[in-house]
Amino acid sequence: MALPPPRLKARKRFGQNFLVDDSVIAAIVDAINPRPGEHLIEIGPGHAALTRPVLERAGTLTAIELDRDLCEMLRHDPFLKGLTLIEGDALKVDFEKLDGAGDLRIFGNLPYNITSPVIFHLLTQKGIRDMHFMLQKEVVERLCAAPGSRDYGRLTVMVQYCAKPYPMLTVSNTAFMPRPKVTSAVVRLIPRDLNDEQRALRPFLNRVTTCAFSGRRKTLRNAVSALFSQEELAALSIDSSLRPEDLSVDEYVKLADTLSKKSPSLRETQE
Repeated sequence: MALPPPRLKARKRFGQNFLVDDSVIAAIVDAINPRPGEHLIEIGPGHAALTRPVLERAGTLTAIELDRDLCEMLRHDPFLKGLTLIEGDALKVDFEKLDGAGDLRIFGNLPYNITSPVIFHLLTQKGIRDMHFMLQKEVVERLCAAPGSRDYGRLTVMVQYCAKPYPMLTVSNTAFMPRPKVTSAVVRLIPRDLNDEQRALRPFLNRVTTCAFSGRRKTLRNAVSALFSQEELAALSIDSSLRPEDLSVDEYVKLADTLSKKSPSLRETQE
């Protein structure tokens, strides 16, 4: 195992858990399959466990890191030639303005405490070819869940509307230092080519799913009663006696489209 330098300890406030298992690192890099000439962006390179092997295959790479000490280490690493480093918060980066925007490939071992905000932020950006992320296993299960399952919820609907998720591999907590208390997994996200009208529907989908899944144990008619009448649900051929987790993504899109016509002035809320 390639252990991180002892002088740079993981910081709890950044949710840092450094990947140190070489076999897992190799499997993740194989899943990403980086190639020369591609526009690769890594979020949270940490101790460069993924950065080095990706650079070896691709030749160039841009990394976004918030931790100043890690940035200093990365800048002076002689084995990271070809690395362009952005010191800052990935949540504040406009990916549409980066070099190669339009065909970006993004990957990273995301801190668990910023998983959803980062994914939501990236799904609002145009021109991303694919994303590969190490996440908490239960989050990957939620992203990939089917209607009717216990893992299916607001996160599922919002992400699957914007992208197609593929579970890639499961990673034991023994692959990290320090060891997290949970099992991790790698997911591939392929963004859907949404047009402007479909993108404009996201705030309404956010409103509908937030309302619906806040009353998961309720029937749909009760869970979304503040937004839709029973007659409106019937007009959309949606069974109001179902639970929120039983509706498909397409059915939630129907509800969002109806809400957009009723409340066109709705502004996108903080996801």
